[in-house]
Amino acid sequence: MKVSVIIAHPDTKSLNHAIAFRVVSVLERNSYTISFHDLYEENFDPILPMSELPNNAQLPEDIKMYCEELCHADGMVIVHPNWWGQPPAILKGWVDRIFRMNIAYRFIEIQEGVGKPIGLLKAKTAIVFNTSNTPPEQEELYGDPLENLWGKCILDFCGINNYFRKMFSAVITSTAMERKSWLNDVERITDKYFPPLRKDEQRPY
Repeated sequence: MKVSVIIAHPDTKSLNHAIAFRVVSVLERNSYTISFHDLYEENFDPILPMSELPNNAQLPEDIKMYCEELCHADGMVIVHPNWWGQPPAILKGWVDRIFRMNIAYRFIEIQEGVGKPIGLLKAKTAIVFNTSNTPPEQEELYGDPLENLWGKCILDFCGINNYFRKMFSAVITSTAMERKSWLNDVERITDKYFPPLRKDEQRPY
């Protein structure tokens, strides 16, 4: 079984990268096939051009590769910081360009001019790990826009209904002991949602 791991943080020494590497170590231990993408390291272009808007657009090779991986993934793990209640622009642009109609979702007409969304993704399980410099009690004043974005507007919309999200904060004032505990949480959560595969599930790709 294949899991896509996507990280969006410009600092390779960040807690986000430590989280992503811990996720990968658990997935490897549990015998998953991993597609790992550091969007900043890959210099992903987040701008959706006019030429990619049509459903039948001729996509660049790198975008086709991302789309194919999305279609074949059995699960997803996404790691990013909370910037102004949103993902970094590079990750938002990745969603814009890769979660395409007829790849991640489609619509069926239920009455004239009204469509019902149907999720198309093979993956049924996803984890989103976030970091923030805002203390949890202050974060509550703003609501939780990332939960609505990932849980409803993107993942559930595209057919991924077994979803878990965890925010770690406040990173800027955290101690080494706290960060160690957070990484242990990452390991436990990843192990729960992507448990060790049986021999018959470890099929090659």
